[in-house]
Amino acid sequence: MGGRALTTVTVYCGSRQTVPESYLALAAEVGAEIARRGWSLAWGGGRTSMMGALATAAREGGAHTTGVIPRALVDVEWADRGSDELLVVDSMRDRKALMEAHGDAFLALPGGIGTCEELFEVWTSRVLALHGKPVVLLDVDGHYRGLLEWLAELHSRGFVSRFALDSLVVTDDVRAALDACAV
Repeated sequence: MGGRALTTVTVYCGSRQTVPESYLALAAEVGAEIARRGWSLAWGGGRTSMMGALATAAREGGAHTTGVIPRALVDVEWADRGSDELLVVDSMRDRKALMEAHGDAFLALPGGIGTCEELFEVWTSRVLALHGKPVVLLDVDGHYRGLLEWLAELHSRGFVSRFALDSLVVTDDVRAALDACAV
């Protein structure tokens, strides 16, 4: 892997129970691979859907898990009380800040607007040199195809720099995504 010591990957992903079964399997594969590498996981603290599959697989593989969840979502997302650390915060802004503080790298899996918002915030912070940590997008099944096309269009119109686009690693392979986290 890369030359720096990676300890914790912050993962953003879907929490809705209506996601395809293949995405639950993907989240579990990511969690298991994080554990296999001897890393820790920081995530949104939910025990349902992709969040739950991710954290359960990471724990089953021996990874330390740190969930961060806003108080208002504890019941809505059925907070994962099996996590090694469950940090309950007051707001989504507090959640994002704490998840960012815990991560040595950031990985976004398929998700909805919340996942996109988290990805964009941490990616923008990297582009602005507020951190130098890897930001990786695991784009399976073309989940983010439309978003990536839009970003390319924004670049062609001068709104997004080549540096910004190059600061986001995009792959459709779990191992490649986690390899990119270690760079």
